[in-house]
Amino acid sequence: MKAAVLIQRWYRRYVARLEMRRRYTWNIFQSIEYAGEQDQLQLSSFFSFMLDNFTQLNGNGPDLISQLLDPVVDPWLDRETCYNLIPVPESYTGPRLSFPLSVSDTNALLSAFKEQQTLHARYVLQLLYETKKLLKQMPNIIHLSTSYTKEITICGDLHGRLDDLLLIFYKNGLPSAETPYVFNGDFVDRGKKSIEVVILLFAYLLLYPDYMHLNRGNHEDHIMNLRYGFTKEVMQKYKTHGREILQLFQDIFSLLPVATVIDGKILIVHGGISDQTDLDFLSSIERHKVGGNKQMRSTDSSRPSSSRNSAASISSSSSSSSSSSSLCSPRTPSCLSPRPCPFSPSMPYTVNVLQVPFLDSLSSVPPPSPPQHEREWKQVVDILWSDPKTQDGCSPNTFRGGGCYFGPDVTQRLLLQHGLQLLIRSHECKQEGYELCHGGQVITIFSASNYYEEGSNRGAYIKLGRELVPRFYQYQVSRTTRKLTLTQRVRAAEGSALRALKEKLFAHRSELLAGFQQYDLNNTGSVSVSEWAQVLESVLRLDVPWRTLRPHLTRLAPDGSVEYQSCFEDMGPGIPLPQVTPNLAETLFRYRTDIEIIFNIIDKDHSGLISTEEFRHTWRLFSAHLGVDIDDRAIDDLARSIDFNKDGSIDFTEFLEAFRVVHKLDNKDQQLNGKT
Repeated sequence: MKAAVLIQRWYRRYVARLEMRRRYTWNIFQSIEYAGEQDQLQLSSFFSFMLDNFTQLNGNGPDLISQLLDPVVDPWLDRETCYNLIPVPESYTGPRLSFPLSVSDTNALLSAFKEQQTLHARYVLQLLYETKKLLKQMPNIIHLSTSYTKEITICGDLHGRLDDLLLIFYKNGLPSAETPYVFNGDFVDRGKKSIEVVILLFAYLLLYPDYMHLNRGNHEDHIMNLRYGFTKEVMQKYKTHGREILQLFQDIFSLLPVATVIDGKILIVHGGISDQTDLDFLSSIERHKVGGNKQMRSTDSSRPSSSRNSAASISSSSSSSSSSSSLCSPRTPSCLSPRPCPFSPSMPYTVNVLQVPFLDSLSSVPPPSPPQHEREWKQVVDILWSDPKTQDGCSPNTFRGGGCYFGPDVTQRLLLQHGLQLLIRSHECKQEGYELCHGGQVITIFSASNYYEEGSNRGAYIKLGRELVPRFYQYQVSRTTRKLTLTQRVRAAEGSALRALKEKLFAHRSELLAGFQQYDLNNTGSVSVSEWAQVLESVLRLDVPWRTLRPHLTRLAPDGSVEYQSCFEDMGPGIPLPQVTPNLAETLFRYRTDIEIIFNIIDKDHSGLISTEEFRHTWRLFSAHLGVDIDDRAIDDLARSIDFNKDGSIDFTEFLEAFRVVHKLDNKDQQLNGKT
């Protein structure tokens, strides 16, 4: 009997420890994800800063701003049948679509994508043109009825996971009159098959416009696509017509409906709501113009004409703009970052152009905005970016940097106001693929399994019949997870999360050391555990349990204090560049993703090369905007050091590799494996 009790106690402790590891792993992944979304605010602020400093750039050389921010303005694109001018070679073995689409066309697409084939650009462009024409006719809020069908299936974020989409279709059936679907945004980014996912969704939308419905998500956005992979994927798969395809995707994303209502009782939006959400008002706005149409851009004559024209061209390239009213309302100056941003004193406040970070972020929104436009702007961002919280009230969504947190009282009020009984939203990864909150009045549905790491979460979808009682279906796409035990899955996810967290520490090394040294007055190299955790919390601002994670991140001295230098011992740069100062190197590590985005915009032909002059001008602006004290000589030395063959061009793939955090333990493992 005693042995059974001991085994039971041991097992309970084992399960509790495993659950604790699973939870803090989840916290790390989610906190780093939301921190990345806040970086969008910083990057958008940089674009705004570049516009404000338009006339101060390289007066005699190439116009860097126009290179960086020019949209695709090609008369060829304006022709309805421009795709007919693209020849399809006889050697092409993929599907050949005919319009209007038939079931045989969608079946051909499914088969081709399963076989890793790519749809020819000619058919992609035609499909996108047809989708754009259809979406222009659709209202902002789609109203559906279960009286015409047995059940409606609702899917959440897919994020380029083609395997998840194919599994849903396999388990639940292909879209048809008998199997209608609502896909609730975030079709693209992060996953490697975003193009295939969105092409399939658009194809079924064209085939069954009454039974296939698509809501817009916060990732249906140009700048989000630059950061999270969709833009890069398009340009890699369609090197010749990639820019035209991307332009059409931007137009289509801005035309997607923002909400769906089923039987007048169930509201489906991507993110959530706020205390200001008004469905009647949302139904009346021109969604593709909110915040980014030509009527919204600055026409102040005091702005230099070159800058004004640049803003105008950007505005016309994008269809809709939004942001969090709490963080960057239309009446704030264009610098959105927490650091001071140098503006020209001669430029009056009224002509600053606000670059909005979240929806078609290269659009220009001049402050101050008319009350009507300001209201439209806030309504859309709240729908796309908000998250529910357990406490009553509505507050700024500080972790994401956009939208709000809405409480049960806000949900209850909106449902009563519009005669609704349930809110279904997506936007947040959930370990089981779905989650209920607010007394069951809010459901989160997330359809991308293994979102953070193999085995990290299930995907799910909802089926609703005429009784409007949601039924949940879970799944997990995996080729390896089933072979692993629960402990092995937790260990793999935990290791991946801790690696990402250590990279955050390395990228903020100087700030962390300065914080530790404020407590370490005698230069002992040690601080208390409490002080160590306090510094990490204040510098990184991640919502993770630092004390619990301490054994994985640093070691203790014999007296129980933390040897804080040990936080950085097992990490180093990808390719050491001795001529790069530590200050500049750390800045490059920290803003590596932003710099990669900017380089990809400059590198219009996607050759992987930019000129050293372009690099100098971009980095000088970027460092000035960030408030980083780096002199011109250091930047010039950096440019020369990474121009490896001295031809005046920089291969920024190699450059970015040099500023990648490398885990030294990984190198040791590789060396050991090589010897065995």
